[in-house]
Amino acid sequence: MTRRALVVRHTSRAAAATATEVVLAELAVAGIEPVLATDDTIAADLPPFELAVVLGGDGTILRAAELTREAGVPMLGVNLGRFGFLAAVEPDDIAGAVRRLAAGDYEVEERSTVALSLTSADGQQTDGWALNEVSLEKAEPSRMLDVGIEVDDRRLERFGCDGVVVATPTGSTAHAFSGGGPVVWPDVAGMIVVPLGAHALFARPLVVGPSSVVTLLVLEDSATSGVITCDGRRTLRVGTGDRIEVRGTDRPVRLARLSPAPFTTRLVHKYALPVEGWRRTNGTIPGPIQETAPTQETAQ
Repeated sequence: MTRRALVVRHTSRAAAATATEVVLAELAVAGIEPVLATDDTIAADLPPFELAVVLGGDGTILRAAELTREAGVPMLGVNLGRFGFLAAVEPDDIAGAVRRLAAGDYEVEERSTVALSLTSADGQQTDGWALNEVSLEKAEPSRMLDVGIEVDDRRLERFGCDGVVVATPTGSTAHAFSGGGPVVWPDVAGMIVVPLGAHALFARPLVVGPSSVVTLLVLEDSATSGVITCDGRRTLRVGTGDRIEVRGTDRPVRLARLSPAPFTTRLVHKYALPVEGWRRTNGTIPGPIQETAPTQETAQ
């Protein structure tokens, strides 16, 4: 049986071309046939594959998730972007990482996803999903979007706003974070609801349980319609009177990890958090925190 690996790369980064050559060479040594994805590739176009290598930043990884989620295939992210929070490997160790991936020397980390169902005022329904977040934002910058929020079919609040983000724990460090939401560890089950620019006294971020359903309603008297964006990639127009339901799913996105580095280490490394010189409770001032100091692999 032919072994295949999907290769998804950022098409406009020069570093991605060089990195792709390294990946293809290592796959050839391992006897694995590469399947190169283009910008317009959809999952239905692809032959069966067992692995995926993603070369780029978080946006490229979100693009790759569209191709790997249905197949349940783990993907290894190589950070060629500025942040690369979802990536497991930095670009100076691509060859070794691909060798380990091909040999099965990795762990799988499952990241929860959410499903959305948009029901328009005339009864038509459109479905979608997201790994990071479902973002509802106003269609006209100069006007305010009037939104009602329900949780588990119970009215919670209504206000005028720029929008509302419903995020997974994975997405808590993305759009929801910039809106003032909490950072949530990826193994926490649940969703985060973050109002954006809300004109209200009570418009705090919320964390709801894994079985809850969050409903956003664009109210009939809203001054503007809205736009839904899933993971910053897939968009849907939303009219007044439309209803958006967001809930957890049982179909995760699978990430290949080469080391069991805790999320805390990744958070400290990616945000360059000031942990040196931090005082312990006994009053001593240690040097760098050795047990979480990033190495080539654990920095991911």
